[in-house]
Amino acid sequence: MTRPYRQHLKSGKDLQTTCEAIRAGFVALALEKNRRATPFVAQARALKAACSSVMKPVDLLTVPDIQPALLTAAGVSDKAAVHLQDSDKAEAVNGLIKNFLEPAGANFVEELVFLFLLTRGDALGGSMRNVGGFMAQKKLARSIIAHLKLAGRTCRWLHSETNAWADLPQDDADVEVWLRGLSWTVGKRPRTLVYNLTVPLFRNNVDLSLFNCSVENLTKDVLSDPAAYVALGELKGGIDPAGADEHWKTARTSLDRIHKAFARHRLKPQTFFIGAAIEAKMASEIWALLQRGILGNAANLTDEDQIASITRWLCGL
Repeated sequence: MTRPYRQHLKSGKDLQTTCEAIRAGFVALALEKNRRATPFVAQARALKAACSSVMKPVDLLTVPDIQPALLTAAGVSDKAAVHLQDSDKAEAVNGLIKNFLEPAGANFVEELVFLFLLTRGDALGGSMRNVGGFMAQKKLARSIIAHLKLAGRTCRWLHSETNAWADLPQDDADVEVWLRGLSWTVGKRPRTLVYNLTVPLFRNNVDLSLFNCSVENLTKDVLSDPAAYVALGELKGGIDPAGADEHWKTARTSLDRIHKAFARHRLKPQTFFIGAAIEAKMASEIWALLQRGILGNAANLTDEDQIASITRWLCGL
């Protein structure tokens, strides 16, 4: 019987990320960063317009609509602001005016806008650290949806913010942005896939968990039942070759943890790995795990044919 990874891999070398794919990945990250920065730039322009008639920095305190922006310019993030008292916020804003805006003289509005963008940019930088994983989830979700629709199967999806399951709409454009899970049937067998789940068996997060149940039956008891798991996988979307080895070490540790936890119950669900940045040494290690049957499947996220193949396999389990 042909092993599933043989459908798209001839050797470990096929798993390596090409130079062209790395360049394309960095461009995609840059475009995503620009997209996420657009609201901050618009806010900065609105802030500058709101301050256009203010003559002195201290008069900024009399403009009601910009008080949250003053706090941001003072270096207080939205998350930190929740924990501050009104007196703390006033102290931070007064410090901003005295130490930064007044010394700027006639250019105090430009200084205010600059400091506002500095704090917003820091927040953007934090979110960008996880953007590779976010983009990887979107790409895999879109591939799964495409496969299910092509096969004429109906499916349901889990909204990441409402945490509610619903039928996938006919117009499913951009649904993957909010998607945290998918559910479908294989023959008469229900299948439910959930992203970023803490598995109770070993209390650690797994990127992808596939269950042999419908969403209605996906209860806490099922999550704790080793026999309910069909497959578990690691998905690493970082494209920077410099971080590839670290991503693989994290994934390998997680996969080892999965194997040991289920072995204690004499079970062996399918395990798989999908990565964007796969270097030669990594590719060799992954190939060896595939040949030994430790890993059930693997694919390079930047290769469309490989993603299509591993998607067909996943949807058919």
